[in-house]
Amino acid sequence: MFKNYLLTLICALALGTLTACSSSDDSSSLVEDGSSEAALGLDSDGSLTLGDPNANNNGFNGPAELANNNTILFGYNSEAIQDQYLGVMQAHAKYLKSNPEARVIIEGHTDERGTPEYNIALGERRARSVARYMQNLGVDVNQLSIVSYGEEKPAVDGHNEAAWSQNRRAVLNY
Repeated sequence: MFKNYLLTLICALALGTLTACSSSDDSSSLVEDGSSEAALGLDSDGSLTLGDPNANNNGFNGPAELANNNTILFGYNSEAIQDQYLGVMQAHAKYLKSNPEARVIIEGHTDERGTPEYNIALGERRARSVARYMQNLGVDVNQLSIVSYGEEKPAVDGHNEAAWSQNRRAVLNY
């Protein structure tokens, strides 16, 4: 009961924040699906979805040379992009700018530490950080969608730093 209340409260706050932001005429702001209002909802698995994650969400189907280079790892409790991943995003930006019909879903993930609500928010911040960088490289905002899975879809099972460091990530899926 309390968990449902918290989720409802978080959704209401997030929706209010997005609604307030969507009234801005700033064309550089990130609107995930190209509309003036971002779709927002918690999925059945508890993940937060922004944009249209069902638009071609059948795994990576971009160019083969990017298939094994589509993950950006983050530091603990951080959405800051590390310099070593700038090349990854530049390669994806180049592909997206050359293929304006292509769409990418940026998935934000966290390790298991922290509350589910906090991890959903951190996963979203990570995905948004990547999306903003891609926009700064000239990618059309309409090509970008984000989704936060928080701690729900770990890349590596384990309860130690070796596992956690691989789970703190954003993944680009076409």
